[in-house]
Parts: sequence; structure tokens; C-alpha cells
Amino acid sequence: MNAPANLNIPQSHPDFTPDEWQARVNLAAAYRLCALYRWDDLLGTHLSVRVPGTHDQFLINPYGMLFEEITASSLVKIDLNAKILSDTPYKVNEAGFTIHSAVHMGREDAECVMHLHTREGVGVSMQDHGLLPASQRALSGWSLLRYHDYEGIAFDHAERESLLRDLNDGSMLILRNHGTLTVGSTVGEAFNNMYRLQKACEFQIAAMTGGSTLRQIKPEVIEKAIEQGKYNYSTGQARGGELAWAAQLRRLARIDPSYAS
Repeated sequence: MNAPANLNIPQSHPDFTPDEWQARVNLAAAYRLCALYRWDDLLGTHLSVRVPGTHDQFLINPYGMLFEEITASSLVKIDLNAKILSDTPYKVNEAGFTIHSAVHMGREDAECVMHLHTREGVGVSMQDHGLLPASQRALSGWSLLRYHDYEGIAFDHAERESLLRDLNDGSMLILRNHGTLTVGSTVGEAFNNMYRLQKACEFQIAAMTGGSTLRQIKPEVIEKAIEQGKYNYSTGQARGGELAWAAQLRRLARIDPSYAS
């Protein structure tokens, strides 16, 4: 999904192929939007996108830059053996490589991978029951949600196997006692999946903090809402997060278009 031309965003760059440049622009936009929503965690967490036309290369953040500083040209190109393929003074986060390489290796449809440590996402990941089927937002992505048990900081490449097994065919993953992860066939879809998961976690934490008993949804209504969510985000109006992503790019262009540099 290319950045619309009417945003006055450069559509090409002399150092990159047109397809790689568009991938860089979209990923840099996602980093800036995470900072805008205060989903960042100093130098921690990471977002990646597969380099178009490749199976073994992806772009990820330069370790040492804040999300609000990242630009399309500053993203680091890396292969599945952790070899840096771009001209950069930066390294990449070791744990980030483990997590993102696992998903890009094992899921051909996972063009983009997002991993965050938000307050609400980590909060729900620490609750034994995990995400509850208690809000419309939670139910909208319920069929896509999976869980992965904590194994320590992801320095051990052996964790790639269990992480990929637990993600399976899902697009949203709660990393127990750690955070959240989403995937998508585009940056916009992965971002939209994360937005849905993050909002569901926010609503749950807010409701439980209120101290009253959560209102239960009838089982038959839960099943209906799950099916409606599957339709809406796969073939319905919200499919692939396309409209929402275009709106996010317009917002970012109004605030600070320097991400596309």
C-alpha cells in the first residue's frame, strides 16, 4: 500500500528501489504513529517489514533511535542470519531480531510484524485469564488471538520455534508477562491489528480498575460478534485496515511528514 501522492510524500528515493522505498515509508510512519500514541518504550520494542521481492530480508529500527526519530532512510535492512545489509552506523536489537526473524521465517503472509510493551498490553499479559471476551473491541479480533508463554528476554534463537508454534495461524499474540505482537500482510493491516488489540487491553484494564463486576455477554452473542469481526476485517468495510491506515497517514502528514525522508 503506497503513500497517497496527495500527501506530498516523496514517492521514490535514489538509494532504494521504488517498492523498497514505499515499504520504508510505511514502516517509518508506523514507528512515528506508535510514538504519537505513546506506545513506545524508550529504545525497546520493534516493528519490521519484509523487503519487497525477498523472502529472507526485512527492515527494522536502528537500535539507539527513538521511535519519534525514525525515518524511512534510517531503517536497517537485515537478513535472517542477522547480517546487516544496509549502510548504517547502528546495530539492531538482539531480542528484536529473534522475535521478528521467527515470524518472517515461518509465516509467508506476515509481511509486517509489530511488537510493543504498552502499559495496558503488558498489564493484560500479566493477568492469568488474559484478554476477556468482555468488549466489542476484544471480540472483533478474538478469532485471531493466540498466546505465548514467557521464556525470558528473547536472546535465545531457540525461542523462535515455540513463538512461531504459538502464533500458528493467528495475527494477534499476547506474549505472557511481556507484551503484544501483531502481524499483517501490509504495514497498515499489522498496525490496525495492533490498534484493535491495544484498545481491547485498554478497555479491560479501565473496566477492572473501576472495581465493579464486569457485565457478562451472552455466549450466543459472543459467537455472533466474533463472526461479525471476522467478516468486517477480512472482506467487510474494515478489511485489511486500508481505510484506517490511509487516515493515519493523512494525520501524520499534517503533524510531521519528516518520517518520509
